[in-house]
Amino acid sequence: MRVFVTGGSGQTGPAVVRGLIAAGHSVTALARSHASAAKVASLGAVPYRGSLDEFDRLRAAAEAADGVLHLAYGGDFSDLDDMMRRDVNAIEALGEPLEQTGKPLIVTSGTLVMPAGRLSTELDEPELSGLAAFRVAGERAGLAFAGRGVRAAVVRLAPTVHGPDDHGFIPMLIATARASGVSAYVGAGGNRWPAVHRADAATLFRLALEKAPAGSVLHGVGESAVTMRSIAEVIAAGLGLPTVSLTREEAAGHFVSPFMATVYGHDAPVSSAHTQALLGWAPGNPGLLDDLKNGDYL
Repeated sequence: MRVFVTGGSGQTGPAVVRGLIAAGHSVTALARSHASAAKVASLGAVPYRGSLDEFDRLRAAAEAADGVLHLAYGGDFSDLDDMMRRDVNAIEALGEPLEQTGKPLIVTSGTLVMPAGRLSTELDEPELSGLAAFRVAGERAGLAFAGRGVRAAVVRLAPTVHGPDDHGFIPMLIATARASGVSAYVGAGGNRWPAVHRADAATLFRLALEKAPAGSVLHGVGESAVTMRSIAEVIAAGLGLPTVSLTREEAAGHFVSPFMATVYGHDAPVSSAHTQALLGWAPGNPGLLDDLKNGDYL
């Protein structure tokens, strides 16, 4: 399959590109800069210069492909409305050339769109006022193509996609522990986060591209509910620091920002049982706590 990928040079994208090529697919990847182009070329993909705002470029690349995988998401997080519009417009540009072809369009979102405080599944509706509600518009734009002759699906990734060279939430938590001298959690630390190893996430994207039915919502989750206290304790042991419980008010001043304090105190367990059964996906790489202990984080 000839696959066009956006976000191929990002955090999860390189593992996805490598996995697609290893499975026999050919990959063309969007590249905004010379550095991005060099990165995707080093992975064995063909760089395609352009950005998410160049809609004619996106349409041309999608039209030439047998399937599209949209991983990229970015912009100014101080203007979430603009980020949503940018993502939706890019998805529309990518999907339109695929109409009535039956070709796959896989759009990326995150499990933080799901309701807090209970175990959510792929069959539950996202929360429109939740922590990551700004991702829902992109989900809906992608899934709308399922009614327009496109094999459209959404992959919601866990907030922690862990593995070598991670630069997401967990490294930020570790950096705060190093700087403050304590490894902190909010309240009792019993709030739960889903997690997935990057190699398992890459396999899921490949399977989604190859065989996800139109309209599928998939959860990229290898572990449904890792407590934040257990994460803080492993970080503390690795750095030789004490753990500490913070109130929500204290957390707002301790972490990078009040928003990040809210994120680290969020209870968001998510199941991927339906995804695993539907696609035969079997995440088997190390879990988050094992990766923290034995990987390159500490």
